[in-house]
Amino acid sequence: MTQQKSFNPMDLWKDIYNQSESYWSSVLDEKMKEEYFSEWMGKVLEMNLQFKKILNETTEGYLRQVNLPTQNDLANIASLVVNVESKVDNLEELVEENSSNQVNQAELKREMTRMKNEIKGLNNKLDEILALLNEKSSVGNVNETAETVGTTETTERNENQ
Repeated sequence: MTQQKSFNPMDLWKDIYNQSESYWSSVLDEKMKEEYFSEWMGKVLEMNLQFKKILNETTEGYLRQVNLPTQNDLANIASLVVNVESKVDNLEELVEENSSNQVNQAELKREMTRMKNEIKGLNNKLDEILALLNEKSSVGNVNETAETVGTTETTERNENQ
């Protein structure tokens, strides 16, 4: 019984692929290490950048002609919106500070009114005290005057005698 090996095209294709891949891999590795490959890649990159620049300029020119915003226009608008939002936030903070100050001012006004009323009450009490002192002093003056008059009369009588 002899064993016959059957022909498998997939195995043959796989062997050819592996051999060619290893050969081309080593060739390309060697070529990529050389100076001119780097120069060539630099030129390709430069050409791509020039193409991108021309494409961007052409696109922007077209968009201007058809009166549509460009990417730069949209970016500028977005930055303006961000600036407006920050200014609105600042204004909100100021309004909140002013409203808290107004609350404090209202409390301050109430306190001032209360203090004025207390001072008026103290002023009225002082006026009453002064009036009482004046009454006492006038009663005292009357008594002193009466005593002075009495002693003066007595002295005059004594002198006349």
